[in-house]
Amino acid sequence: MTTTTTEQTSVNLSVQLGRLNLQNPVLVASGTFGYAREMEKLVQLDTLGGILPKTITLAPRPGNAPWRTVETSAGLLNSIGLDNDGVDAFVMGHLRYLKQLDAAIVVSIAGKTHDEFRELALRIEEAGGADALELNISCPNVTGGVDFGTDPEQCRQVVQCVRDSCNLPILAKLTPNVTRITDIAQAAADGGADAVSCINTLLGMSVDWRGQRPMLGNVVGGLSGPAIKPVALRCVWQVAQAVDIPIVGIGGIATLDDAMEFLVAGASCFQIGTANYYDPTISQRMVEELPGAIRSLGASSISEVVGSMKT
Repeated sequence: MTTTTTEQTSVNLSVQLGRLNLQNPVLVASGTFGYAREMEKLVQLDTLGGILPKTITLAPRPGNAPWRTVETSAGLLNSIGLDNDGVDAFVMGHLRYLKQLDAAIVVSIAGKTHDEFRELALRIEEAGGADALELNISCPNVTGGVDFGTDPEQCRQVVQCVRDSCNLPILAKLTPNVTRITDIAQAAADGGADAVSCINTLLGMSVDWRGQRPMLGNVVGGLSGPAIKPVALRCVWQVAQAVDIPIVGIGGIATLDDAMEFLVAGASCFQIGTANYYDPTISQRMVEELPGAIRSLGASSISEVVGSMKT
């Protein structure tokens, strides 16, 4: 289905995530869209609400040993290990391209210490071109440093450290691999996060029983795709009841129905991840189709739909 221009303009798709304004709620998740340049011949990048390039670290990282990805019956296991060229290469190369786009650029950063997060935030802010930061405190397949996403106090401290160091809006990306995700969400809010992203991948593994070995080089990895959508929806709904800051829904979104489920459950916007691999134009189509779905609920804006689920 293609939405006409008239229908699009009659529905207000804009979203406010704390200090970050998005032209619409459709974002592409970090690690699934490259650095956007790779997708420019397939997707009208300026039509998207936001683009999250793959996570960057201070120093270059080679990532984990192969295999790094394994397809499952309802999703994808990945153990990339934050393979990237480091912040210097990102600032000098990719960010120069990204800052030319009309879509909001949310830079995903990961550090092993508070100081690394602080330095990354400062480098990105000083370079200009980024509209916000997403703190990757929840990657399940990287070792070393503190697992900031599983401890409320550590989460609060690292968010506050970044908030005190730079003026960019902050999204804290939460892991589902905890007992009470609401505790972590509240800690992120207490630390000054503008929004929380729910959720990162679920920890999983795949086994070659004939070879009697794990399929992933790192043994375990992060499960994404349709298999995790029910868990992600549950996390979004629970967090929406617990915190006052906006939520970015992530986890198995592959259709318009999926996206709308996240919105009514309490997410203000959403990120498309694994679906980008097999349907790279899905994000642009989602922007075109959303107004019709919003109007079908008797609403004329995204804000009227967010958290409208009746329980």
